[in-house]
Order: sequence, then C-alpha cells, then structure tokens
Amino acid sequence: EKAIPYFDNNPVVKVAPRARELKDDTIKRRKKAADKAAWILSSRVKSTHPYLAAKGFPDIKGYVWNDLLVIPMRVEDSLVGCQLIDPDGSKRFLSGQRTKGASFCFDNKGPVILCEGFATALSLRRVLKNARRRYTIHVCFSAGNIVEVAKQFPECFIVADNDPVGIKCAIKTGKLYWTSPVEGEDFNDFELRV
Repeated sequence: EKAIPYFDNNPVVKVAPRARELKDDTIKRRKKAADKAAWILSSRVKSTHPYLAAKGFPDIKGYVWNDLLVIPMRVEDSLVGCQLIDPDGSKRFLSGQRTKGASFCFDNKGPVILCEGFATALSLRRVLKNARRRYTIHVCFSAGNIVEVAKQFPECFIVADNDPVGIKCAIKTGKLYWTSPVEGEDFNDFELRV
C-alpha cells in the first residue's frame, strides 16, 4: 500500500520556498545598502552644511558627500545604512537598507536619551554640554523607530516631537518622556526659540 503524500497539495509548503527567496533577497539588499553606506562614508569630507546652519549650527562640521549631509546608521556596532539630508532639509535613506532598530549615537558616557532627528540631538548635546552633564544620545530617525530602539535600553529617556505620532510613540515605549509645550515643535525648535 502506497502512502498518500498529504503535503504535496498543502499551500503552506508551496509558500515556503517563496518566503525563503524573499528573505534571501532582503539580506542581499541590506548588504548592498550597508556596503554603499561604507563607500559613501569613505568618500565623504568633514564640512559645514546648509541644513546644519538652518538648524542653528553654522560652525558644526558633519560628514558631507555630494552636497548631502550623511548620518551613519548602526544596529549595535554594525553599519546598516545612512540618512542623507539635502541642503534644503529633505531626508532619505539608501534603498534596501535596514532602518528598524538603527540609530546614530553621540556617546559621552551618560544616561541614554532617545530622539527622532539629528538636529534635535545636536541641540540636546549643546544644552547638556553647557550644563556640564554627561549623555548618550541616540538619533532614531523616526518616532516609530524610537519604540524599537527603546527596547534595547531598560533605562532611557525620550525627547519626543510634539506631534500626535511623536507623543503616541513616546507613550508606547513606557519610558519617561519630554515634549515641547508648543504643538509641532521638536527640541531643536524649542532650544532655538528659548
């Protein structure tokens, strides 16, 4: 008596090779993006940038490549991609790169603070330096990613943008958080205003 191959017609079994292909494709795209980020960072120069000047940092030098401000993005210690900021402030990531859980860190061996944007982090750093306080500031690049990065730190503080998404995500972390009292402001706006 011959056994009937029950799983031959099972759609789950037919989907498995496709899922494996998608996973392999994702891995390849992420590696290509990480390699491109490494190449961009090896080709960059240290320079002032119009975006930084517009955000209140005319003398700060950042990584600049082809007129783009380059912010490296890492998961743990591995480079996974970068955020590219045009002189007018438009932001984008490399195609295929991993963004979930990625951050850029200013490490001064102090308490962990998470925020959305690079300009916000620069303002936080300036205020904390002037107050002679230590800090470890992680730029998370989006409100949703603050939730992901916060999972890595049992103790951290959130500096959220005062908008519905920023506040919702800050609350979702379950951590203490701060927002500007003015709707629509981030910490960079707040610091420049006060």
